[in-house]
Amino acid sequence: MRCPPCHKEDTAVDTALLFCNNIISTCGVPKIIISDRDPKFTSEFCTNLYDIIGTKIAFSTAYHPQTDGLA
Repeated sequence: MRCPPCHKEDTAVDTALLFCNNIISTCGVPKIIISDRDPKFTSEFCTNLYDIIGTKIAFSTAYHPQTDGLA
């Protein structure tokens, strides 16, 4: 499953709405998220949220675009 792309100008609220409207509402809470280390997904708020909902976060290797296709 893939999340619709985030945009540089997206705020944390935009990203949270995208996550809730496109992931949680259609498929439920994910067990794992693979991220390219974007600050939108690594903030203290997000890491606490992941702990609360039971989602693990995995980070792709920097400058390794092959992994980004999996994210």
